[in-house]
Amino acid sequence: MKNIQREDLQILSRHSNLSEEDLKTLLEDNIYSSEEAWQKFLKLFLISLGIGFTVSGIIFFFAYNWADLPKFAKIGLTEVLVIAATVFALLPKINNNTRNIILTGASALVGVLFAVFGQIYQTGADAYDFFLAWTIFITLWVIISDFAPLWLLYVVLINTTLILYSNQVAKDWDDSIIILLLFVLNAAILIGSILLSHYKKLSIPNWFTNILSLAVVSVSTFGLCLDFVDSHRTLLSFLIPLSIVTYTLGIWYGFKTKNSFYFAIIPLSIVIIICSLLFKIGDNEAIFLLVFFFVIVSITFIIKNLMNLQKKWKNEK
Repeated sequence: MKNIQREDLQILSRHSNLSEEDLKTLLEDNIYSSEEAWQKFLKLFLISLGIGFTVSGIIFFFAYNWADLPKFAKIGLTEVLVIAATVFALLPKINNNTRNIILTGASALVGVLFAVFGQIYQTGADAYDFFLAWTIFITLWVIISDFAPLWLLYVVLINTTLILYSNQVAKDWDDSIIILLLFVLNAAILIGSILLSHYKKLSIPNWFTNILSLAVVSVSTFGLCLDFVDSHRTLLSFLIPLSIVTYTLGIWYGFKTKNSFYFAIIPLSIVIIICSLLFKIGDNEAIFLLVFFFVIVSITFIIKNLMNLQKKWKNEK
């Protein structure tokens, strides 16, 4: 039996002649995590926690002892840590998951190294240079490791670099331009990851695509609400059709994969956008009352639809 759930076993126990031993076996095979699974989870969790605390400890060490450390010690210690983490990740006896976690920690240390270098020599570079260099120098590790948390860090760095570039260098850019670029960038990464998962059979976890989807929907919602409030006509003419296409693809993909996440964030985004349109019409008591009732009715409808979809998909299984 595949995709069997606890509710299915409860129905079987009431309406079948399965013995208690059979039900216990089904629970152990399909519901309960085995001792081996718990050991694997705890091992990866503790390794991730240890590396995270180590990187945090290194950052606080430099922050606390900054004035007392010579320049050579500041840069030398950070470089030694980056090299040691990289060499340790290359050891043949290290399993793939542990290696990827160590590379993620080493990628974070690369950012620490650039931050230390910038503080020592006061290069005067803009903040976007720091994040751009950090992004470029971990690119090879990101591609080689093919590790979702490291890819997520990489996407965050790219977005941060783009935002800081628009604020510090391209100061003549309108807010609408950066919002449109962020939308296109994250939507392209999301679609690319889904296509790679489907055609190249890469194991991309659902949480990664869900986070990217949330980022795309958030940027779209913020951009459209900003358009409706401040009337950025240039952005509005591009973002509306792009959002319609993306939301339609998201609903289609949600039906195909039976992922209710898309049926939660996309309707919620539409509700927020409609509310911004209503507030643009006016800000009197009647509009506030209309928005109040609209939110209650729409959220109730979204929740009811989600429950119906989950019940339908569960019955199909």
